[in-house]
Amino acid sequence: MSSAAVHPTAIVGAGAQLGQGVKIGPYCIVGDNVVLEDNVELVSHVSIDGHTTVGSGTRIFPFASVGHEPQDLKYHGEASRLEIGRDCIIRESVTINPGTQGGGMLTRIGNECLIMASAHVAHDAIIGNNVIMANYVGIAGHCQIGDNVIFGGTCVIHQFTRIGAHAFVGAQSMVDGDIIPYGMAVGNRASLTGLNLVGLKRRKFDREAIHRLRAAYRQIFSNEGTLRERVEDAADLFKDDPLVQEVVAFIMAAADRPILTPRNGQAAE
Repeated sequence: MSSAAVHPTAIVGAGAQLGQGVKIGPYCIVGDNVVLEDNVELVSHVSIDGHTTVGSGTRIFPFASVGHEPQDLKYHGEASRLEIGRDCIIRESVTINPGTQGGGMLTRIGNECLIMASAHVAHDAIIGNNVIMANYVGIAGHCQIGDNVIFGGTCVIHQFTRIGAHAFVGAQSMVDGDIIPYGMAVGNRASLTGLNLVGLKRRKFDREAIHRLRAAYRQIFSNEGTLRERVEDAADLFKDDPLVQEVVAFIMAAADRPILTPRNGQAAE
């Protein structure tokens, strides 16, 4: 039997599954198909619906709207899902939508993410682990966000955009192209402004590995030849370096979205 503590003013659907130690505060609404794993806390006034699973230890703050139908006119009531990982913090007035039939039927947020007040994660977005979204960040539908990405306040990310692991997006940026792993992008429209060196150092990346990554960055985003040619050269020159190969694979996998590059005249990293 669950040891969930449910405030008398909360409404919990008969089919909802509540793990051990769940806390549901005043005026929360939990739908029939929601699963709250162990030690999840809904502080108050949280509304969760749909086929939504919230991982253990996650805390959701007042007026968050989680799992309600996507803001997509192509959605017609299909039983799509939303999965939120463990130990996340979802602050006030955040909105997170489930997937759609046109996008894989799933929105996923990884473990230990911090989503600050009034941020939005749209349908079919796939968010990695340890991602930080500051206030008012908007992640559009079908985006793919790698692990350890940090977004400054009021960023807007175009649908279908990919952002590689350990990237940093500066405040008030409008991102309409893919950002390489370990990259840093700023502006409206955003451009690549270098590598996220501060983040790499904080996460204890090896100094020599950072030097090789910087050398590869300068080669890939130089002005000689085509981007594909430069990427192929970097792949060969740094064939034993996993960080560089991650960047190479990311660029080579680009499909419909452009890769953000430095602006003309901007110094390479």
